[in-house]
Amino acid sequence: MKKNDEYEQYILDAFEKGDLISTKPSKQEKEKYKSAAQATFLKDRRVNIRLSSPDLMDIQARALEDGVPYQTLIASVLHKYVSGRLFEAPSRLTTRSTGRAKKLRAG
Repeated sequence: MKKNDEYEQYILDAFEKGDLISTKPSKQEKEKYKSAAQATFLKDRRVNIRLSSPDLMDIQARALEDGVPYQTLIASVLHKYVSGRLFEAPSRLTTRSTGRAKKLRAG
């Protein structure tokens, strides 16, 4: 089991002291969350794409790093992109360079 970070420990301590009060969401809030969850997780279409072997290997490595299946990672990245919430964070893994960034800076 992993060790709690500072924030998690703060929450746990507050819970154990009785400082946190459990509340029930209203029916309206439940419906809002339910419809959002259904819209997010509804997977009713299949898409096939071709990727280069190195790209797929990088995706699989990143998925392993994040602890998710690689197809879930691909779907998540696409969802974040189309909803405007995609922010690039550098990987802890060494990624191969295509030289594209250098070309863009030079251009």
